[in-house]
Amino acid sequence: MATKGVILSGMRPTGRLHLGHQSVLNNWVRLQEEYDCFFMVADWHALTTGWEESKEIHSNTIEMVADWLATGLNPEKCAIFRQSAILEHAELHLLFSMTTPLSWLERVPTYKDQIQKLGEMGKDINTYGFLGYPLLMAADILIYKATTVPVGEDQIPHVELTRELARRFNHLFKPVFPEPQAIVNKEVAVLPGVDGAKMSKSYHNYIFIGADVEEIKKNVNLMVTDPARIRKTDPGNPDVCVVHKFHRIYNPDVLKGIETECRAGQIGCVACKKQLAGVLEQNLAPIRERREDILAKKGYIEEILQAGEEKARESARKTMEQVREAILGQ
Repeated sequence: MATKGVILSGMRPTGRLHLGHQSVLNNWVRLQEEYDCFFMVADWHALTTGWEESKEIHSNTIEMVADWLATGLNPEKCAIFRQSAILEHAELHLLFSMTTPLSWLERVPTYKDQIQKLGEMGKDINTYGFLGYPLLMAADILIYKATTVPVGEDQIPHVELTRELARRFNHLFKPVFPEPQAIVNKEVAVLPGVDGAKMSKSYHNYIFIGADVEEIKKNVNLMVTDPARIRKTDPGNPDVCVVHKFHRIYNPDVLKGIETECRAGQIGCVACKKQLAGVLEQNLAPIRERREDILAKKGYIEEILQAGEEKARESARKTMEQVREAILGQ
């Protein structure tokens, strides 16, 4: 009988997640039915660009994992764990660093881009940790012998680096690691923020997963619509409207009708926003209720993490035994 493939994916603990994360989580929920999944709270990765905010990592972890569980991750079907609890990640990262050419890390496309962007925001990330984070990411993936890594388009170079590192290790020492394949979920929706820019906490233009009714109404009312439309009877252009982009994802059954009415000046922006707020509330209410129930159970998330860490640790320990034997003959 064919065995399941293995998936490793994760997120940095930034606290409550917003709607920009929802389609990624929905994909994880699907994947847990088909693969052996390890979903990681990437708390060491959070230090690469936010080491000065380390005191917030614990509370952010609880908030983020609550969103994971409320969206549908099932700890009976996957391992949910903290990266920092599995020390084998750091050991494998160290061993990889001994044989990885410096030029391989310097050529990662996001490296110079992030140095510039975060530097403009006043962050000093000229550290080995930031240069080496793709190497740590590779260790995260390979420690579980992941065969598949769900990623966005911008993460594909990181998976390719991981494949190169696996090939290099297998050639220099002995075959231990598979070469994981990247899968890009074409169904992952890219949501704009309420102002039309990328949805991000940095821009304060987000809607939280599980937001309450008032939060939803407030943020929907802030959404940018067609600036050329002055009166509700004026013809509108849905293509430049943030509300329309949300309708496309959360209200597809009536999208065509809304577009027709907007272009004909038969529905005003206020009514269109009211309809969207209702649809979002219908979508988010079950998540919000599950989230509240999860957080009300004292110690529940900690129990989930510890159970996931036992599973992750056992898998990582077996891999490191093979790695040490391959390198050191131990």
